[in-house]
This record gives sequence, structure tokens and C-alpha cells, in this order.
Amino acid sequence: MALPVIGAALDTAGLEIWRDWILEKNRDLELQAFHTAAVLDGDWSAEAAHTRKLLDGYTGRLGIHGPFWGFGIATSDPEVQRVVARRMDQGLDVCAAVGATHMVIHSPYTTWDYKNLDNYPDNRRNLMDNVHACIGAAVRRAEDQGVTLVMENIEDIDPRDRQRLVESFGSPALRLSLDTGHAHYAHGSTGAPPVDYFVTAAGALLDHVHLQDADGHADRHWAIGEGTILWPAVFRAIAALEVRPRLILELGDKAGIRASMDYLARMGLGE
Repeated sequence: MALPVIGAALDTAGLEIWRDWILEKNRDLELQAFHTAAVLDGDWSAEAAHTRKLLDGYTGRLGIHGPFWGFGIATSDPEVQRVVARRMDQGLDVCAAVGATHMVIHSPYTTWDYKNLDNYPDNRRNLMDNVHACIGAAVRRAEDQGVTLVMENIEDIDPRDRQRLVESFGSPALRLSLDTGHAHYAHGSTGAPPVDYFVTAAGALLDHVHLQDADGHADRHWAIGEGTILWPAVFRAIAALEVRPRLILELGDKAGIRASMDYLARMGLGE
């Protein structure tokens, strides 16, 4: 079986540096230049046009990281729900402008939720209802637009919670994302299963993976091989999936892309 081709998450400056590497194999690409409130509320059209020019000839799978700073998608306040819905719309506007077909959003499940959601019989249903109120319109628009929203684990301890939430929408436009460093933090610090268990639990719903290394203590975004994630187990779990998800290096220091790829190639895990 051919090794999986690995891509990266890049801002515009990073894309300028790593453009040739992305285009040589039409690697999965995630744009991380359009997710802040300042950008979304401003005029981002010139940056979008510059991005399209940089990607002339690119035929790979393109996505963006959607907005997430300053809000959660399970808020119960109707006024804040409207703000979240507007931010989701703005992210989908960017997708339309640059030709993106995935947008990352963040899971609502917290460490506190894991310990407390079952304190009251309606807690789980209420959380799901709040998420539907926040992003339901965005999911319907994404269906029409040909975009898949991928829900990334953040503090999630039980990966099945997020899976059940995504399944509750019954939409092909909402699927799962896995961040390996977030899962490893949750494994090391809050009792979650190891990273490969997150892959297996997601199964056919897994559409997108952020690859970053960590130590189980914090969200490090280190180059692959610098932390303690058991990468052979992770890639075995990915290989067992029927459809290969987008595989995106999401590193704090983009200079670590080369070292990460050298490590993955040396281990026979990716190219």
C-alpha cells in the first residue's frame, strides 16, 4: 500500500515559503489566515485573491481553519448563538472565495463536561440542542456549498461524545477531525484513551487529522518525533480506515515541517 501523502496547515506567509512542496504532490492544505475576528470583520478579499494566485495549478484538497477564538459552539445564550452563527457564515464565505472544501470547527466538550454532564438528566440533550442552534444553519449551508465542517477535539476525553454529536445532525457536511496533540494532552493529563483509540473510535466519520507531537502535558504543536506520541500505532489506525482522511501537519514552528517529514519517511509512515 502506498504511503499516505502528508500536507500542512499554513498561513499566507507560510504558504509562500512551502508552496512548491505543497504543489509537488498536491498535498492536503489548510489555510490558517482567515479565522480571527479582526480578519473576518475586515476586508480579506485581497489576501484571498493572493492565496488563489499562489495556488494556481493546485488540485489537492484545500480547506481552512474556521473561526473559534472567543466563543464556544454550545453556548446557551441566544444572543451569543447568533454571533457564533455569523462567524460560521463568515468562514463559509472565505471557503467560497478560495475554493476550500473543508472548514475546521472546535468541539464544545470540556474536561468539566466529562465529569458533570450526567449530573442532571437533560444536560447532554441541552448541550446538543445548543450546538444545533449555533451551527445548524452553517451545516445546511455547507451541504449546499460542497464544504465539510470537521469538528476537532479540544479537551475531549471520551471521543464518543463528539461522535454522537456529529451523528445527531445526520449530515454528510459535518464530520470529525482529530488533533493528535490535543488527544495526547487529554490522554496524559485527564485520563483520555491514547491517540490511536481516537482514530479508531472516529472510524468512517474521521475526515481530517491535525498531526502534531506533544508530551501529554500541554498543546505543544512540536515537530513529529519531538514528543511522546506513538506514531506507528496512530498510522496503523489511520491505515485501517476505509477512506483516508486529510493529513495535515499543524506545527507551531513551520520550520519543523522538513524534520517531521524526514521522521515520517524514516519510520515508513508517510511521504
